[in-house]
Amino acid sequence: MPASRKLGRSDASAIAKASKQVIVAKGRKLDRFEPGGKAPKAVVDAMLGPTGNLRAPTLRAGKTTLVGFNEEAFEEVFG
Repeated sequence: MPASRKLGRSDASAIAKASKQVIVAKGRKLDRFEPGGKAPKAVVDAMLGPTGNLRAPTLRAGKTTLVGFNEEAFEEVFG
């Protein structure tokens, strides 16, 4: 998928449903969610930025999705 394509609420919902764990970093704050095959509004809202697009960077490692950048979270997931 081209990087220029903007991903919105429906895309974030699909990503959350496919993830066992979603880790959202906003500054130093980390929010961890376990959607369980669903896409609760709180998870999707956390994944979106102020423009309504999926926040960057967004990475998937297996069934874990990382949204936003936090060095500790990246080290935890990627070693």
